[in-house]
Amino acid sequence: MLEYSEKLTLRPWDMVEQDVVALREAGFSDSAILDINQVTGYYAFANRLADGLGIELDFDYIAKHPRHLVPIGSNFHSDGSVADV
Repeated sequence: MLEYSEKLTLRPWDMVEQDVVALREAGFSDSAILDINQVTGYYAFANRLADGLGIELDFDYIAKHPRHLVPIGSNFHSDGSVADV
């Protein structure tokens, strides 16, 4: 799954049917493959929008609301750096 997502993110023009077949052979259903594809595509889309508009994260907000925005096992500092907990 991660190889598929990485390839879709970095080299979408290289995607071939065998990439989907490999996911099926690994046990993913067509519905799960669609989810993987859509989540990967959405993150690429959202990041390109933010980067293209020069949007930056509000690290002060993140520091004040870490429970909702920080991945489990990580903690954002007000300068934007991340430290493992």
